[in-house]
Amino acid sequence: MVNITLPDGSVRSFDAAVTVRDVAASIGAGLAKAALAGRVDGKLVDTSFVIAGDAQLAIVTDRDPDGLDMIRHSTAHLLAYAVKELFPDAQVTIGPVIDNGFYYDFSYKRPFTPDDLAAIEQRMTELSKKDIPVSREVWQRDKAVEFFRSIGEHYKAEIIASIPADQDVSLYREGEFVDLCRGPHVPSTGKLKVFKLMKVAGAYWRGDAKNEMLQRIYGTAWAKKDEQDAYLNMLEEAEKRDHRRLGKQLDLFHMQEEAPGMVFWHPKGWVVWQQIEQYMRQVLDEAGYREVKTPLMMDRVLWEKSGHWENYRENMFTTESEKRDYAVKP
Repeated sequence: MVNITLPDGSVRSFDAAVTVRDVAASIGAGLAKAALAGRVDGKLVDTSFVIAGDAQLAIVTDRDPDGLDMIRHSTAHLLAYAVKELFPDAQVTIGPVIDNGFYYDFSYKRPFTPDDLAAIEQRMTELSKKDIPVSREVWQRDKAVEFFRSIGEHYKAEIIASIPADQDVSLYREGEFVDLCRGPHVPSTGKLKVFKLMKVAGAYWRGDAKNEMLQRIYGTAWAKKDEQDAYLNMLEEAEKRDHRRLGKQLDLFHMQEEAPGMVFWHPKGWVVWQQIEQYMRQVLDEAGYREVKTPLMMDRVLWEKSGHWENYRENMFTTESEKRDYAVKP
């Protein structure tokens, strides 16, 4: 007998081990259809997870923050799936969830174009409509390394090879696409209906400028279309108020290629800067703060922690000593 305690305190009993999906179905068909995952004794798991003993269970749907994160994570894998179908020579690396969306890094022989992004998004939509099951598999580490090397996924093989040899790894399969991931994931691609690819940017492998420059495709994903529409509208409105656009319109400042990220202040803009600076000094002084000044040039370690080294390395002024690398924030 397996006793499952639900969030409202009620208990459902089963004669044998049961999956999260089975428990959801026993509560109602609507919940079973909406279920994206489960939280068993506090741990987030797939709906296919088997509960073999007494446990506490909460069914996760797209109304839960965990559910939205799972949608975005699974959509990142859907992106990789679509890329591999359209560009078989591309290599996949990593694809995490970020604020309001996700990204996935790829190694490919040429830059992805806007037309490529449109084609990839279309293929993602097609894969979503097929409602392809997503399943979890556990492999021995060395077997997984051998597999990914055999299909030319050298970056993925490198990631897996860094895992201790005595640890198994979890892979997720959807159709012909197999990817390394701890999971959990949505039960099928049909759960991923609201997404949009946003842009492509460069990113060094493992954040090291000495490594290959990869292509990072950014996307956004949501549970409901009206939520995505609101987000995209917010971005559009923010673009209208972009400081670079306003700086030009109001004749406050401009920027030049010769100094990436640096501001050339015009007379009216510099007056605004000084007024704000003087006001802040007064407020901070009255609050008991004292002003200090720190160096602009810092050891590379600081910029690695801040993310500047990974994202802006090519636009930073750097110099080297015998033991350290130094850089100035762009």
